[in-house]
Amino acid sequence: MNKVHLIGRVVRKPEVRYTADGKGIARYTLAVSRKYKNGKQDADFINCIAFNKNAQFAEKYLERGMKICVSGRIQTGSFTKDDGTKVSVVEVVVEDNEFVESKSANTKSQQAENQQPQQATPEQPWMTVPDGIGDSLPFV
Repeated sequence: MNKVHLIGRVVRKPEVRYTADGKGIARYTLAVSRKYKNGKQDADFINCIAFNKNAQFAEKYLERGMKICVSGRIQTGSFTKDDGTKVSVVEVVVEDNEFVESKSANTKSQQAENQQPQQATPEQPWMTVPDGIGDSLPFV
């Protein structure tokens, strides 16, 4: 079974093209967080391709930084460049997508990314929460 579910943030506005018969094809990249065993975070950048209604959805609604959930299948392929080098491609073919957070939460998270929070240390086990981010926390 080839099925994948990803939650991540859109890296940049999707690139949308249309075929001669008017069918849309959207390409975009999701930044998906990954935690290491030592607690540090990194991100994987997953290429996505959407067709028809999913492409129209991407063109109309997706913006840089939006957190979305994508369901689909992994597709692999390869092609040869003009200089003769062979390139392998792995991408997720989007079958379904939906928003994970509201537009206002997305705006707040982008603002919070621009602010540098004070990190917790052994002497100071609490960290300072930047202004505006506490509104979206469920326990504040």
